[in-house]
Amino acid sequence: MVRPLRSKGVMAWVDSVPMPVVRAIGLAELLGAAGLVLPPLTGVGPWLAPAAAVGFVVLQIGATGVHLWLGDREVALNLTLLATAAVTVWLATTWL
Repeated sequence: MVRPLRSKGVMAWVDSVPMPVVRAIGLAELLGAAGLVLPPLTGVGPWLAPAAAVGFVVLQIGATGVHLWLGDREVALNLTLLATAAVTVWLATTWL
């Protein structure tokens, strides 16, 4: 029998949410990454890149909230990713 892994440190939130939610977040991140990269490369659906960047902003706001709610005060990475996504939204909307 395979024992489930227990997360430590930064990924400790995984143990407090249902696995389908963790998988949905992972899928959203993969689709968001594809939405950031593929439209500029292919020229198809250029509106998808700013939409994906906005999705990442929302994702990081939620991630920061979950970390704070669980008592984890180490949110510097989340805030950095939030700022990066916000800059990406700004650049994508001003350069279209």
